[in-house]
Amino acid sequence: MTMTREILTGNVKIGGGRPFTLIAGPCVIEDEATTLRHAERLLTICNGLSVPLIFKASYDKANRTSIGSFRGPGIKQGLAILKKVKDSLGLAVLSDIHSIEQVAPAAEVLDVLQIPAFLCRQTDLLVAAAQSGRIVNVKKGQFLAPWDMANVAGKIAASGNENIILTERGTSFGYNNLVVDMRSFPVMRSFGYPVVFDATHSVQLPGGQGDCSGGQREFVEFLARAAMATGIDGIFLEVHENPDVALCDGPNSIPLDELPVMLKALKQLDAVAKV
Repeated sequence: MTMTREILTGNVKIGGGRPFTLIAGPCVIEDEATTLRHAERLLTICNGLSVPLIFKASYDKANRTSIGSFRGPGIKQGLAILKKVKDSLGLAVLSDIHSIEQVAPAAEVLDVLQIPAFLCRQTDLLVAAAQSGRIVNVKKGQFLAPWDMANVAGKIAASGNENIILTERGTSFGYNNLVVDMRSFPVMRSFGYPVVFDATHSVQLPGGQGDCSGGQREFVEFLARAAMATGIDGIFLEVHENPDVALCDGPNSIPLDELPVMLKALKQLDAVAKV
């Protein structure tokens, strides 16, 4: 099995054959109190299971299905909330960036800059993110083969930054559906960078409810278990205390109460895969 490079952010290490890292949080920043509450609960769960955690929440969901969908508080307020999470709980934080103009202010707060899947081939955005000096997590486009991500990573590395994470989030398969090809994990790990599986977005049904996306959260754990058995470096989960009332991606989000049992199972598989 390919050994990926180890990347350090704060007190969290990802890659290098280490036990998996969890990237988790609500899909979008709904408000300050809700975000801090989710971060505190995640930290308690992960500390109890000795699972390294990077907190994720988006300050802006720029690719929502309809114009009326909730997008988040925006970059200024959203980054201020994520800074409170970081400062009060000592967590590394991750959020999406969507344009070159967002890179500099985002890099002042975020430990990891995330490139959304639809933007993974945008050269100028990749270069700007690389030059920020922050870790860059790139979601594999739903329209790309896993081996195409070598060129994506190459753009970032050529810009002077090899702190790269590649994240699988499913591939378009007909209308309003995604599938996960388990071959993508060893393919992308062969590039030498840590690979993460976004298990919750992979069961999303994009635009599946007409004016919003649907999802099949009942399949998240099955896919996460299968991916963990390949030796991946991290798992990405959108979680919510009450997914049915979440303002974004509720149908594919995991209830926080169910997370500990899932993580225990994933830890066992991870230990076997990395023997």
